Formats: sequence, structure tokens, C-alpha cells
Amino acid sequence: MPTYVYKNLVTGETFEVQQRITEDALTVHPETGDPVKRLIQPVGIAFKGSGFYVNDSRASSSASKSAGAGSEAPSTAATGTSAGSSGGSTPSGNP
Repeated sequence: MPTYVYKNLVTGETFEVQQRITEDALTVHPETGDPVKRLIQPVGIAFKGSGFYVNDSRASSSASKSAGAGSEAPSTAATGTSAGSSGGSTPSGNP
């Protein structure tokens, strides 16, 4: 069940309430009856760096795996390095 943060418009107090998504937002403080407003909270995840797009690494990685039959591992690695300008080997090269 999501936790929502509300601010009391009279006192400035902030408090959290667990509510179902289908429930309406509170308009008054549950204890004092003062008017309240729901605050928007930032998400808890941040993507930094390159390689977070679907077409950055997945297509070139799977294409190089399907093109190499397993015996051509050194030539596949060389091909992956030359294709690095498209960003294909950069995400797979970083741990």
C-alpha cells in the first residue's frame, strides 16, 4: 500500500498516511481537522551514465552473439570493438 505525504496548511506540519491508490486524497487532517495538501515526492531511483536505452546494448549484444557461432569469439570481439562507435560495446565493457 503506498505511503503519501501531506502538509498541514495551518501549522506547516508534514505527516505520512498509508492509503490505497483508489482512495481519494485527504482534504483535512485526520486528528485536528485542519486543511491539508498532498505533497509530491521524488522517485527513489536515478539512472546516470550511458547505456540505459533499449537500443544501446541489447540489439548489438544479441546480434554479435547470434552472428558468432562460439568458435569465432576473438573475431566477434574485434567486430564488437569496431561497432563501439554506436555504443554497443561501451555498456558491456563496463561492469
